[in-house]
Amino acid sequence: MQRHYLIFEASDDGDGTGSWDAMASVRPAALPQVLAEVRTVLAWADANSPGPRGPLDDGGVWDADLHQQTEGDWVTVTLTLTGPCAWGDALLAAA
Repeated sequence: MQRHYLIFEASDDGDGTGSWDAMASVRPAALPQVLAEVRTVLAWADANSPGPRGPLDDGGVWDADLHQQTEGDWVTVTLTLTGPCAWGDALLAAA
């Protein structure tokens, strides 16, 4: 999976769970490409799921949070993934 817009930063909470945050700010014309990358990342995450998706506090093993915001001539897309550290590291290695 090749990414041109989403660059992830990882953080580890110390108990084997991590989070990976990516943000892309683009002009509206590039939004379809950014959202295609998001779909590709989420498809990989789902296909390589370490368990059920959902909030960790509700028994999920991994989850994703996607936001899109428009300000003037720019659209900002943020994607946050949470889950086991080894799974997230494998996701970044596959990218």
